[in-house]
Amino acid sequence: MLDATRIDAALPTLRTLRDRHARIIVLSHLGRPDGAPDPRYSLRPVAQALAQRLGVDVAFASDCIGAAARDAVDKLRDGDVVLLENVRFHPGEERNDRAFAQELASLGELYVDDAFGTAHRAHASTEALAHLLPHAAGPLMLAEIAALAPLMERPAKPYVCVIGGAKVKDKIGILSALAHRVDAFCVGGGMANTLLAARGLDVGRSLRDDDLGPARRILALARGRGVAMHLPVDAIVSTGFDVGEGAHAVDIRAVGDGTILDIGPATATAYAQTIEDAKTIVFNGPMGVYEKPAYRSGTKAVGEAIARATALGATSVVGGGDAAAAAHLLGFADRMTHVSTGGGATLEFLERKSLPGIAALQ
Repeated sequence: MLDATRIDAALPTLRTLRDRHARIIVLSHLGRPDGAPDPRYSLRPVAQALAQRLGVDVAFASDCIGAAARDAVDKLRDGDVVLLENVRFHPGEERNDRAFAQELASLGELYVDDAFGTAHRAHASTEALAHLLPHAAGPLMLAEIAALAPLMERPAKPYVCVIGGAKVKDKIGILSALAHRVDAFCVGGGMANTLLAARGLDVGRSLRDDDLGPARRILALARGRGVAMHLPVDAIVSTGFDVGEGAHAVDIRAVGDGTILDIGPATATAYAQTIEDAKTIVFNGPMGVYEKPAYRSGTKAVGEAIARATALGATSVVGGGDAAAAAHLLGFADRMTHVSTGGGATLEFLERKSLPGIAALQ
């Protein structure tokens, strides 16, 4: 099933350009086709979805460079839109190859980058192209920067990060960076299992990092800075990811040989209390296997708590990726201050890293 989140986010920019009679060439990518055409990752279905949402015909070119692309662009009239085939079907895209970027640049006169979600990658369509044409950041890019930048400066306190995900090692950078700014973490997912194991608890057969060193360092950093590290006191366990019927809540000290798949009700209540007292909240990962109904209660509970805090004046930012997908699926996305279209880009921005796609525009 097509996730139209990023398509919908780009619509205002495309409508503005159409209103100004621009001839619009849309560049994008899908998946990881490893620099070669792969029908599984064709953007043809995206063109159809874009046309439906935009309310106009959207042409599709079977390549992003060469004769197919040139022919499609030459047929454009004022206000027309064409989507070119997946730029990652060419190895020059991920290599940030200048020659490939020059072929893309030859198709247009101005470059607008609205792809915050790929701004952390130095690819031809997001970095090299900006050096070859007059360029600008699109409204979506600007909105992302405007929403995330205040989190780096003087966010209103208390500042709480609700964070999940599979592994501590995958988010060691963001945990370390936020530990210098937030007042509290509320942790779920496999990340919580690793931190619990680092504290000496038995998490049974639950997903966790084999190497507990990074988790111990994060715990020590948080402790040294006086940052509250809230971890589950109970959990929803079962005998495996695909077994929902036997899911039940247990005290976190009684996991046994079970598998933790969500935070438990007592944890959800405690996290909600911390969240509702916050003035700035970053939601950066689900509390469990939210894709399955049996294991989404924890994520739903913290999402609703963030929504209540937001209604009372807190600033809430959903950090893209799985967090954004969960927010949309569970129905609280439209009650957040901002839902980022970035995944890795959002994390790297919050880590104060320079994003190549943004640096090129500057």
